[in-house]
Amino acid sequence: AGDSYPGKPIRFILPFPPGGGTDILGRIIAERLTANLGQPVVLENRGGAGGNVGAEAAAKAAPDGYTIVLVAPSLAISPSLYTKLNYDPVKDLAPISLVGTVPNVLITHPSLPAQTLAEFIALAKTKPGGMNFGSGGSGTSNHLAGELFNNVAGVKLVHVPYKGVNLAMNDVLGGQIQLVVIGIPAAAPHIKAGRLRALGVI
Repeated sequence: AGDSYPGKPIRFILPFPPGGGTDILGRIIAERLTANLGQPVVLENRGGAGGNVGAEAAAKAAPDGYTIVLVAPSLAISPSLYTKLNYDPVKDLAPISLVGTVPNVLITHPSLPAQTLAEFIALAKTKPGGMNFGSGGSGTSNHLAGELFNNVAGVKLVHVPYKGVNLAMNDVLGGQIQLVVIGIPAAAPHIKAGRLRALGVI
């Protein structure tokens, strides 16, 4: 908070691969920060382990205000899912601000014979273990959303973890998997173009 801050570029870690909701939001924030602070905000995508690779990199950086990280719900989820984290989310990171909330959408390929969520559930019930849902990796919020969907809907979709939810969305676009829960900003262009079908917003 000193008068001379910032006196050099700021490292901004995005703990997921390019193209997902965190990446899109981070790029918008970085552009505004650069304009307002008068210093470059340098983006660094550090995906992996459900956001933990990027969070760990930020936690181990010098605590001088020149490294920030845009975390997702996985920061709160990870301590209960991973037996050993190489950082402590509470002790090693300091919150700055809530910068946004991003609703998620359930998406599938338009060729799937299900026009609505109810039809998708009915179809999935006829194929227990025969349909898949993708996520940005084990323990990510879209993984847990998919498991919650299984539980609430009474279906058995098989989880397929990816190294980023955008990669899972690409496989929905290609018809390799049937469902992904993903942030609306990443999916919206494909939904508008008719390449993906939105079944519901959560």
